[in-house]
Amino acid sequence: MTPNTAVRRLFVLLCGFEILPKTISTRNLGQRFILSEPVCAYLLDTDHGWVLLDGGMNPDNITDPVRRHACFGQYGMTPPVVRPVHDMAQQLAQIGIGLDDIGHVILSHLHYDHCGYLGQLTHARISVQRREYDHAFAADPGLAYIRSDYDLPGLDWDLRDGDWQAMPGLALIDTRGHTQGHQSAVVTLPQTGTVILPFDAGDLAENFADEVLPGECCDDMAALAAIRRLKAVQREHDATMLLFHDPVAIQQMRLAPEFYG
Repeated sequence: MTPNTAVRRLFVLLCGFEILPKTISTRNLGQRFILSEPVCAYLLDTDHGWVLLDGGMNPDNITDPVRRHACFGQYGMTPPVVRPVHDMAQQLAQIGIGLDDIGHVILSHLHYDHCGYLGQLTHARISVQRREYDHAFAADPGLAYIRSDYDLPGLDWDLRDGDWQAMPGLALIDTRGHTQGHQSAVVTLPQTGTVILPFDAGDLAENFADEVLPGECCDDMAALAAIRRLKAVQREHDATMLLFHDPVAIQQMRLAPEFYG
């Protein structure tokens, strides 16, 4: 039976790498290790137009020395690695579209590695959980929130509360825990079936296999519940899970211009 879905294709955009202590992804585990973790975004070709799930990293925060120091260097952080091949516009061009063709952006949360291209998507509707928006615009949301990436004039914010359906075949579910308003996506494709995009509810395969908490959580119990909820969805639908930050899993994925259909 053909699934009832408005989503035709899912493209994985590889937008660069973050150089991080493993403990950022696995609470208190792997203190000796530094990982090169991919940063992804997901482009959906739908009956309602092009939809972007998450917005990568702002390249200006990396290439401009002053901004690079302000965002990363002054905190002792290693700046992300973004090569020309990771440029989002270049990847979209290989598919045959541009940033102007994207009419809807859905953000898992507002950390800097998920919303960096908003400045080039001011024409689009931007959906995010209301709790995430409120936290990000508070006085001191935390180092991972780079306010200049999302506090932009003219953005068309679409604030959501809890689970919601963007269209048939694209559901967003509340996975609060990593941040106050984190959400994950469940996508239904005509041939592939159900695909789960957990974003930062769990970075690595072991977060789900061993129920290891992310290194940073606003609520540990909620973060564990989010991992278990996504595992339950995976079992129920025999779903494929595409991990956002896993450096091993990314090597096996179909990267744009290839796609899941």
